Amino acid sequence: MKELGRHLLVELYNCEPETLMDKEKVKNILLRSTKAMGATIKGEYTYKFPASGGISSLIVIAESHVSAHTWPEHGYAAVDIFTCGVSLDPWKAFNVILQEFNPRRYNVMEIRRGLMDERSEADIKQEAL
Repeated sequence: MKELGRHLLVELYNCEPETLMDKEKVKNILLRSTKAMGATIKGEYTYKFPASGGISSLIVIAESHVSAHTWPEHGYAAVDIFTCGVSLDPWKAFNVILQEFNPRRYNVMEIRRGLMDERSEADIKQEAL
């Protein structure tokens, strides 16, 4: 089966709250991670929640996106690394994120998105006859 994209769902536990509250640092970690995998950056948005100090940051890339949502009060960050096509390796971005956020514990799951049958459309039509 051929996939249209790869999606890493990353959970980072026991991170330093100071990192998780630093709007510029979180954004720059994501930017460095996208550059590490050779992605084409198209835009960015980062927001700091006044009440909790948590951050939501999104880097839009031509090949999809990288995002992070932080909960400094829990030392936790949820990160998505979604790449479309076969040219990028999301694990390169993951390595930067892991090094920079420096969690004591983490979970990561890869989901292959848009699984497509490798047979051509003509082959599938022929089989239906």
